Amino acid sequence: MVSGAFSAKTVKMTKTMEDSANGATDQHGFAQLRRRLGRCDLRAVPEVRRALRDLLAHWGRPGRSEIAELLTSELVTNALIHTDHDALLTATVGPRGLRVEVRDFVGRRPRLRVPNADDGTHGRGLVLVQSLADAWGVRVHGVGKVVWFELDGGTA
Repeated sequence: MVSGAFSAKTVKMTKTMEDSANGATDQHGFAQLRRRLGRCDLRAVPEVRRALRDLLAHWGRPGRSEIAELLTSELVTNALIHTDHDALLTATVGPRGLRVEVRDFVGRRPRLRVPNADDGTHGRGLVLVQSLADAWGVRVHGVGKVVWFELDGGTA
């Protein structure tokens, strides 16, 4: 696990997807996106990318925003295809950068593995997160875990 460039406390999910679509903030007043992701619903991946793009529209870091979309879609996809439960996404833009957390309800920790040519498109998500994020890690909860990454506010 890598310690983050900044810390953001996980905010309990209190709003539905529709409630937090625009203008949501966390307890510190930072812009925030929260989504409940339905079990095995891969349609959530492009929806989350669009919502994150809207959240980051005024971030002023275009290259970083594209990386954020890619890494977020990797974490969301992993949570939806490797568990048989809902997941929760929280993305917070603070003064030092962006923190994205995807919580699922399965305690099994994700494995970072080196993909090989026989895997097709599988096994590359966490390698991308490790390569492109400024910090990332896994935090275990009583039920499940949170996989997170951070991007600082610097240029790409």
